[in-house]
This record gives sequence, structure tokens and C-alpha cells, in this order.
Amino acid sequence: MYVHVSLVVSIPGSGELKSKPTQHSCKELLSIGIQPDVIVCRADQPLTEDIRRKISMFCNIPPENAISNLTAPILYEVPLMLEQEGLADVVVRRLGLDCPKPDLTAWAKMVERAKAASDTVEIALVGKYVALHDAYLSVVEALTHGGIENDVKVKVRWVDSELVTDDNAEEMLGGVDGVIVPGGFGDRGIEGMISAIYWARVNKVPMFGICLGMQMAVVEYARHVLGLADAHSGEFVENGPNPVIDLMPEQKDITDKGGTMRLGAYPCKLTRTDTRSYEAYQEEVIYERHRHRYEFNNLYREQLEAAGLILAGVSPNERLVEIVEVADHPWFVGAQFHPEFKSRPNKAQPLFREFIKAAKTYHKG
Repeated sequence: MYVHVSLVVSIPGSGELKSKPTQHSCKELLSIGIQPDVIVCRADQPLTEDIRRKISMFCNIPPENAISNLTAPILYEVPLMLEQEGLADVVVRRLGLDCPKPDLTAWAKMVERAKAASDTVEIALVGKYVALHDAYLSVVEALTHGGIENDVKVKVRWVDSELVTDDNAEEMLGGVDGVIVPGGFGDRGIEGMISAIYWARVNKVPMFGICLGMQMAVVEYARHVLGLADAHSGEFVENGPNPVIDLMPEQKDITDKGGTMRLGAYPCKLTRTDTRSYEAYQEEVIYERHRHRYEFNNLYREQLEAAGLILAGVSPNERLVEIVEVADHPWFVGAQFHPEFKSRPNKAQPLFREFIKAAKTYHKG
């Protein structure tokens, strides 16, 4: 079965629909031997019966197989609109399947809840790839999911970490309700991430560090609380004096870099019930997805804990630190894994849900 997505143009001013782009694209497909079964038409207004008949005639499909895909107020309304247009019925009929009608009640309620949100929280996303927003698409969507469950809209303030310094952090971050520092590779923009994390910690603004963001939170804490001014990650300063983030000893003799990366789902044991992480998950063992090479350096474990850093999550054998928190802070969590990969519109990932909840409280406070 072949589903072709095409464009139906609306003429500005008159609102008249034109199906020529669809006809031409379909003609090109037919010329190489591809006959679409369904044509999904992107448009800003519903297809008229006349337009459906034209598409049917020139593209050799039944009129009901020309499906209108309207511009939606929010992305998650699209499945409901396509169901209303009959796309699922067309597909099931074409494939000869015997399927019951889908129950989209819960999804519809989620969409209505998202549309009904009247309050807004602003989150500063501090990263090195902000020029290309899609680089952080999964993070932004997970923030949106957290907003839905807290009945708020989430506005993202894109902050280039290369431009942030201790001196201008207030100018660049002031007024936000939360700071999130996502993952990445390479040393570009690292000091700006550390400055943003420091600003969020001392100003008691909710802060969420993911993967590299968690590692830089550890570096920041080691520098400004533990007093190790030259603390850094072994990824960026080779043989540095205080690599609070580094390769594990068993990794250092591996020359094939693919062999040193931790990928996929791993278990994490939550160490205490009085942490933000346990409050979010309500479970003793969780499973999250990883994509990183460097780890929390256990040589500094006792010093950092003594200085007040909470090791809220560890591997089952307790050798790897997975989650760090700061106790005297409204919400400060760093996760070595990528929680955004498991977030869904109708079930926000727990840490994202609680981060936005904290941002909402901060906003109202």
C-alpha cells in the first residue's frame, strides 16, 4: 500500500483551493510506476467535494481516498483529525483487515487538556546546537508533555551556551521559570553550560541536566561548592588535575571508541525515598535509555556527597552514578540517561512532569 502526502494550495485572499501540485506530483509517481492508494492532502482548509473529484479523476483514486490533513492548532490533534477524515477506514479496507473502531477517548481528552491550558511557563534550553531547533526536538516535545500534565503551555527560550558567561547569565536567563541543559558531545559551549547551571543553582531556579547537562552540573558543583576550581571532565581536559567526570578504569585501555559507549536501556536503583527522583518515579528501580561514554568519577564520590551533592540514583551494583540532586534547592536534578526518549503526549516522562511542575510553582511563587 502506498500513501502519498501532497500539498493543496489555498489562494490568498480568495481562499480558493488548487489541486495542481497534487496532480503534478502524482503524475510523476505514475511515470515511474507508482500508483498511490491514498493521497493525504496538506491544506489550511477542508477539501471541497469538487477538489476531491478532481484529485480522484487525475490521480486515479476513489474520492474518499483523498484525505484532508488540515493545519492543526497543536500537533497531537492530527491523529483525531485524520480519524475524522476516515483515513483508518480507507487503510483497513484497502488491506482487507478486520479491525474494530479505535477508541481515541483518552487521546481526545489529552488534546483538550493541552488546548485548555491558560498559563505558560518559560524554560531556558541552554545548548550548543540551538541554531537547529530540531536537534533538541525530543527534549522540547518532552517538555510539552510535562506541560500537558501540569495544565500549562511551555515556552522555550533558546539560549546558545557559547554566549553565556557568569557576567551575562542574569541577562540571558533572567525571568525564566526553569533551566534545562540537554546532552551533546565536544567542548564547544561547555563553560556557558556551567555558568547557566551555576546561575540556576544559586538563584534557586528549577534546573534539569540531561547526560552532558548532568555531567556539567557535577563539574559546577565540584568547582563552586567543593572548591576544586580546576574540576572538569576528562572528555575535555585530558589528564586534568580533577576529572570529576571521566572514563571508567576498565574503559581506558579500549581503543575502539564504540566499545566505550553505554547505549540502550539500563536499570537504575533509586537510593533514597526523600529525593525528587523518587517523588517522580515512585519506584525503587527504573529503566532509562543511555547514550554516553564518560561517567561520574567514583574517586570524588565521598567528597561530593560530603559537600551536599545527593547521589539519588545508581546502577544496581552501585558502581555507576546515574542521578544527582542538590538538596537545598526547589528542584535540581541531573540524569546521566536520556529521559526524553521515553516521554509520550499522553504519559509524560516522570522527571519532565515534575520539572515542569516545579517550574509552574516557581512561576506562581
